[in-house]
Amino acid sequence: SFIQKNLIWAIPVTMILGLIYGSNADPSAFKSAIMPLTFLMVYPMMVNLQIDRVFTTQGLRVQGVTQFLNFGVIPFFAYGLGLWFFPNDEFVRLGLLLAALLPTSGMTISWTGFAKGDMTAAVKMTVIGLILGSVATPLYAKALMGSTIDIPLVGIFKQIALIVFLPMVMGYITQKFIIKKYGREAYQKRIKMKFPPISTIGVLGIVFVAMALKADSILSNPAQLGKYLVPLAILYTVNFAISTWVGKTFFNRGEAIALVYGTVMRNLSIALAIAMTAFDERGADIAVIIAMAYIIQVQAAAWYVKLTDRLFGPAPGARTESVQVEDRAARQRGVRGCSLDPWGCGE
Repeated sequence: SFIQKNLIWAIPVTMILGLIYGSNADPSAFKSAIMPLTFLMVYPMMVNLQIDRVFTTQGLRVQGVTQFLNFGVIPFFAYGLGLWFFPNDEFVRLGLLLAALLPTSGMTISWTGFAKGDMTAAVKMTVIGLILGSVATPLYAKALMGSTIDIPLVGIFKQIALIVFLPMVMGYITQKFIIKKYGREAYQKRIKMKFPPISTIGVLGIVFVAMALKADSILSNPAQLGKYLVPLAILYTVNFAISTWVGKTFFNRGEAIALVYGTVMRNLSIALAIAMTAFDERGADIAVIIAMAYIIQVQAAAWYVKLTDRLFGPAPGARTESVQVEDRAARQRGVRGCSLDPWGCGE
């Protein structure tokens, strides 16, 4: 729980520890830990996934616009950034593309809740985005990067079935079993929050392994890590700007906030898992820039919450100033208590 509350620092620290280990010892033995760590990262987040809410007709328009941005705009912008900043490093470009191809994480729901947006819309975006992203990622990667990288299309689909859809089914069964055995109230109040910290350990484990495997090349050119931050910062800034404009122009406050977080938050855990399991030795090359995206994503989302009322106006039925101050303090405590992918933390 302590690590989860301080994940913004835990990610860089884990990256540094991975570099130290990889530069002083042989990290190849950790390759066998990639799949168990992947399962540890993905399965717990699937337990809290609220699949049942997808099967409603509410908010179809905002869902359609959200997925258009997610798959018709953002991936191509990320691909262009990759060509501009990394013309001679196709695997880094692929990492940037993977980060842009898998929209929504559990924090889509959490940040929407913090900003008092439409929670039902956010839940549907999360599930739909995960499913569409999992199916579309191999096809986009093949179409955009297939001329420079041998994209194992069948292999990626197999890995996605193993690391996304199998845990999704298992997580759904687990959730139903817990609710049946202990009741929905106990699940919501006592059990639900136990899963995100487990997922956090998996994230840190994958980051450690990726950095250890890449230690020699990174330490020979440490400035490269700083170069990754620039295109990532541009990607998130432009994404926030486009989504904010679309939300303010075409939707009410609640749907607009859900749209922003449904298009800006990326499922970096799944992107990391695909990179490390589907591309063998080059997976670490792809994973490094995805790991760097964690740092920018959580900071950008937190700052955007503070700007929400200024951009979209106060939430309907806003209460007195003193109560609002207390709410902001509670939200800040909640933000510090959420992992990057808690799948419902803060609801």
